[in-house]
Amino acid sequence: MSVLRPAEKMLVALGIERPAQIDLEAIAWAGGAVIKYRPLDRCEAMIVGAQHRAIITVNSRSIPTRRRFSIAHEIGHWHHHRGRILFCGAGDIGNPSYSALNPETQADQFASDLLLPDFMFRPIAGKMKRVVLSSVREIADEFKVSATATLLKLVESDRFPLLVVCHNKSGKRWFRRAPMVPGWWFPKDELDAESIAFEMLFGGAAEISYVRNIGADAWFEFRGADRYEIQEQSFLLPNEEVLTLLILPAEGLG
Repeated sequence: MSVLRPAEKMLVALGIERPAQIDLEAIAWAGGAVIKYRPLDRCEAMIVGAQHRAIITVNSRSIPTRRRFSIAHEIGHWHHHRGRILFCGAGDIGNPSYSALNPETQADQFASDLLLPDFMFRPIAGKMKRVVLSSVREIADEFKVSATATLLKLVESDRFPLLVVCHNKSGKRWFRRAPMVPGWWFPKDELDAESIAFEMLFGGAAEISYVRNIGADAWFEFRGADRYEIQEQSFLLPNEEVLTLLILPAEGLG
């Protein structure tokens, strides 16, 4: 087994071995924190703690997967940033555009490790022969997390040559690529009109259930991009955003 991260050590110490056993209220309680739900207007969650006790308040209006990630995020703050009062807005939790040293990024990484621990995730992801959104969503349902969180974990696992890119109508918001993917695979800021993502975000096109081939130069500008063909599949996010899964050819990695 690889070296366990703090959240994974917490799960192992509690005897949690399967996704269905990841009970966040019980995990929080074991760490001295109580979960409360109430409507919140300006933040998704907050934590107030002193010494060994804390109260985590979560926005009851949010969807279940969002509430679940918010709780795990606040448990991460309780682990890493004990002693602070933190208000986590909708743009703070699960925001991949933040730097690695940002406290919100640290709490997000902890949440990912708590909800999608490697020692559970890798054996399940290892059964995937190819990456399609339907398979990603099956894993997401098993762990009770979002497809976005699952895709980011899959990218981090470095099993496939993947990029995940998020756009809104103003342009690229953020992207993540698997460690095996060379740096020249850097996605354009603007969506190409030939892409599925463009059709969905600007044309109201429906999501398709399969990956579609497209020339790499629709997404990338490096010299020779037009020699490659990649695969893409997109889905809409709230607030007029679209998330795209890009699968790169093996010959483009050397």
